[in-house]
Amino acid sequence: MTTTASRIGETFARLRHEGKTALMPFHTAGYPTLESSKAIIRSLIEAGADLIEVGIPFSDPIADGSSVQSTGQIALENGTRLKDCIELVRQLRSEGVTAPMLLMGYYNPVLKYGVERYAADCAAAGVDGFIVPDLPIEESDSLRRACEAHGRDLIFMVAPTSTDDRLVAAAERGTGFLYCVSVTGVTGARDKMSDTLGAYIGRIRSHTDLPLAIGFGISKPEHVRQVGEIAEGAIVGAALINALTAVPDDEKPAKAAEFVRYLRGE
Repeated sequence: MTTTASRIGETFARLRHEGKTALMPFHTAGYPTLESSKAIIRSLIEAGADLIEVGIPFSDPIADGSSVQSTGQIALENGTRLKDCIELVRQLRSEGVTAPMLLMGYYNPVLKYGVERYAADCAAAGVDGFIVPDLPIEESDSLRRACEAHGRDLIFMVAPTSTDDRLVAAAERGTGFLYCVSVTGVTGARDKMSDTLGAYIGRIRSHTDLPLAIGFGISKPEHVRQVGEIAEGAIVGAALINALTAVPDDEKPAKAAEFVRYLRGE
């Protein structure tokens, strides 16, 4: 694995050594505009985000709740396409951003773009890894091979309903970390984390040494603290988007930074 590709693993290892929980915000590329989304991502990182999930807008986002769907629709209406998401990361890298950045999006645009071309172009742009919510593990061979060839991480998602066989497969075939969906259903901010979260994470932990990042429903500092007691990372999407949609576009970068500091308890 190349140095660039190990950036995700190195970040988790450093934070573990420092006794910190990785904070991984999600932001939709192209929301409210491509230029604005670049400023928002920079603000997230400058405020203390450790890794960034860059969302690829898609017309049929089956795993996303209404908050993420609405930003994706705006981005699509603005003309944001897969190539623009890759270019966004390239520009951020050229401006000196070193934090790990992942592209999160559905498989159909990747297939249309070309799996090998996608991995190659993303590697050249500085994308560290990929999350593909609708890609079954058993159908992931072509993308996994492309990721291996270009030194990128492919992160799989697991859920409370996942069988032990699926957990094993995700652990064996995934790299970087495992995305642990905290609840069944679609994304969205929630008032409290599941009471069974600890047992669920323990079950995953018995199958892998990969870092575990928990997503879906994280919206408060106490959620991040709770996640940090049992996992390595906290993924925040809908709650951040809700905060951003509540303010005018020119205030969104500052609001993004404020929300990261809020989640950090600062």
